[in-house]
Amino acid sequence: MNKNVVVIGGGTGLSVLLRGLKTYPVNITAIVTVADDGGSSGILRKELDIPPPGDVRNVLTALAEVEPLVEEMFQHRFANGTSLSGHSLGNLLLAGMTSITGDFHQGIVAVSRVLNVRGTVLPAANQSIVLHAEMEDGSIVSGESKIPAVQKKIKRVYLTPENIDPLPESLEAIKKADWIVLGPGSLYTSVLPNLLVPGIVEAIRSSSARKVYICNAMTQLGETDEYSASDHLDGLISHCGPDLVDDIIVNGSAISQNVKTLYAEEMAIPVNVDYERLQQLGVNVIEDNFVVEQDGQLRHNAKKVSEAILRAGTIKT
Repeated sequence: MNKNVVVIGGGTGLSVLLRGLKTYPVNITAIVTVADDGGSSGILRKELDIPPPGDVRNVLTALAEVEPLVEEMFQHRFANGTSLSGHSLGNLLLAGMTSITGDFHQGIVAVSRVLNVRGTVLPAANQSIVLHAEMEDGSIVSGESKIPAVQKKIKRVYLTPENIDPLPESLEAIKKADWIVLGPGSLYTSVLPNLLVPGIVEAIRSSSARKVYICNAMTQLGETDEYSASDHLDGLISHCGPDLVDDIIVNGSAISQNVKTLYAEEMAIPVNVDYERLQQLGVNVIEDNFVVEQDGQLRHNAKKVSEAILRAGTIKT
């Protein structure tokens, strides 16, 4: 009987990981952030009062088992037309299915069947939520896309409205999980928005699963400037409390000078792996050559990361 993996996050990194993980004999549940407010997703959430579909679309595409042309069609972004320009067809289909079913989650279920999705995709919340950040200088920035843009040091992030309900399906998946994976993805705008939904952290903490956090290989301007690996973990702890993570996956491969130069243009540097501090935080450090360079960008090696997750510890009792 296949074991259960719950992956929690958002953004490009999550989709890359899932493409690798789906090649293994495991049952996958992806819990995906719905805090996005930029681009096509931002327009649709504002005009239709639905959760933003963009991150969900990318995860559905990653887990889809269809002809490449169907996947390309789902990801197609219109470049012309006053109303359609900038929208992806997948976002519009998710919005349409939400209208037909009257429910965002049920819309995802319907599209999952069409795409023959390998696994289950769940929104972190079945309603629109807004991510806010309190900065170290006391200012408040509202909106996921605006938080890194101000380029200030983040003190904490939080959600509105206050009465957000987690999906029962998410809580049940976490309860039955053998592994729970946090990330990869932007710490404050992709990973934490999921964990801030009431009930999610409590479910993770009470689960007998092995809990693995995938740390980013590079810092992010306006979000994790100069963060070490333990700083990323401290960000999780300050929002969710201690003892949430058993293992942290960190990159140990050398990054070429060419790629470092390109990232330096975005004020990003490799994340320093500070082993002593990580051990003080009580986590097991899993280090390997976990990233590959593609067209001047770093991407996690989905196969190696997936194997590391499935080898992480033994199922706790």
